[in-house]
Amino acid sequence: MTAPHRFRSTPARVGAWLWMAFAALNLLDIALRGRDLASAAVAAVLLFGCGVAYVVGLRPVIAADEDGVTVRNPLRDVRLPWPAIRRIEATTAVTITFADADGAERTARAWAVQTSPRAHAKAARVAQANKRAAVTSAATRGGAQGGGSRTPPDAAGRTPTMFVAQQLNELKTRHRGARAGERAGAAAMGWSWPAVASVAVPAAASAALVAALLVS
Repeated sequence: MTAPHRFRSTPARVGAWLWMAFAALNLLDIALRGRDLASAAVAAVLLFGCGVAYVVGLRPVIAADEDGVTVRNPLRDVRLPWPAIRRIEATTAVTITFADADGAERTARAWAVQTSPRAHAKAARVAQANKRAAVTSAATRGGAQGGGSRTPPDAAGRTPTMFVAQQLNELKTRHRGARAGERAGAAAMGWSWPAVASVAVPAAASAALVAALLVS
């Protein structure tokens, strides 16, 4: 079994690890010198920030293996077998349209890789212009030489979401072909309770300690 293909946002991961390092240094300082309620409140806020950094920067991923795709968003997970996937598209995020257990179409939007609306619109214009230029060039050479020409794949101007969608579509074609005739498995969706707890617990502790600090 081959290792899964994983797609993540590098800037988000770097930002999350920078916050983790900042929080760790401050928590160490609080552990050494903090002895009052204010220190406990600051520690809880730092831990809440770590929870947010984890669910937003470190946890999101799109993982594709031989059996399907796992979309891990900040607080929810979606597991999609290849036969259940209808379409994989790139907009400002990677969106996967799939059939649920009842056959109805649903859409999963991946948090892991995103593109700004402006960058997506610009890339779409570039792709259309390149496609028209390639068709015109092929027609011109075909008329002059009596044959067509092979157009090279267009990689210019692609956004990260376009790249990931292309990779996933290639994997879908490969693995669905290998599993032709198999019955589509059911998609699985649900909350990630450890991720929810990583934010909810320090948030509740922060709120309680700040409230206690205000009334003390």
